[in-house]
Amino acid sequence: MSPNDSRPWHAFDRIRRRLLRGRKQAERTLRSGLRRVNRGWGRISTVAITQDDSIDVATAAALRHFDLRRIVEGKRVAIKPNETWVTDHDLTAVTQPDTLQALVRQLKQAGPREIVVTGGAGQDTEDVLRRSGMMAVIEAEGLSFIDHNKAPFVEVALQHGAVASVMVNPAVLEYDALIALSQLKVHQSATVTLALKNVAMSYPAADYYGHPRQFSADGGHLMDNLHAFIAAMVQAFPIDLAVTVGNPAMVGKGPIGGHAAETGLVIASEDALAADVVGAKLLGFNIEAVRHLQDAAALGLGEPDLDKLRFPELSLNEACARFMERVYGRRD
Repeated sequence: MSPNDSRPWHAFDRIRRRLLRGRKQAERTLRSGLRRVNRGWGRISTVAITQDDSIDVATAAALRHFDLRRIVEGKRVAIKPNETWVTDHDLTAVTQPDTLQALVRQLKQAGPREIVVTGGAGQDTEDVLRRSGMMAVIEAEGLSFIDHNKAPFVEVALQHGAVASVMVNPAVLEYDALIALSQLKVHQSATVTLALKNVAMSYPAADYYGHPRQFSADGGHLMDNLHAFIAAMVQAFPIDLAVTVGNPAMVGKGPIGGHAAETGLVIASEDALAADVVGAKLLGFNIEAVRHLQDAAALGLGEPDLDKLRFPELSLNEACARFMERVYGRRD
């Protein structure tokens, strides 16, 4: 076949890929809409908080309250860990390899078609994963890895805030389920960095916006209205399961260089906003102190009211007391 003869097939493949991306976008919009409908029908969001010095035990105990087969069976599942920044002397700001492995082993029991670890670090993503030990888990468990900082780029419209669109690697549009695997940390700009922030500020492709990410396509700064941007990103890229761990937690300063303390705590929920409201509370913040959580609540992206959540494991009060004890040496 001559090069000219193959052109129609290349054109067909481009059309097929655009249609696939459109279908995935429609599925993401539907998932986001269903969350709003469920709230309107009074569905109660479950937030499982567990604690154990073994992250395997704590993760399994939290995830048993959710139907993982419904979330991941037969699907291409993306895990978005925290992979922000590491040095040779400090790995505490990122997801620990035992945390990633604990989650992967639980998910594998539910029959996903493929598990992808998707990352977009402030540094070189693959280097962060190797130095942190996460890449060793990816290789040992036979997972896929995508650095979504890299080209190619496609534009995705946003429906909230001043930034009208965002450039992302098209791979992030092709995940059937998204799991945010986050560290329990404070953040100097976003107040907290939990599930919503973990996804929202990693998906914008850094090879397009710069390292660190700075400018939007229209010349505006992504940090000009950071909180609205985080809410808009989570609206566009809904999280199917949030797993936030204090292995370790970070207080005082963040997202890097703060006081790291091992708490043994795991927070899990299909309602990422609810999980983040709970995580913020453990860190000492009500929702009124975290603007992107308020914005996400206003968009109907989850349940922000702590009194309307179901806690099948540790109560919120008990979890806060245990967090205080591990981090500050006292329960109140």
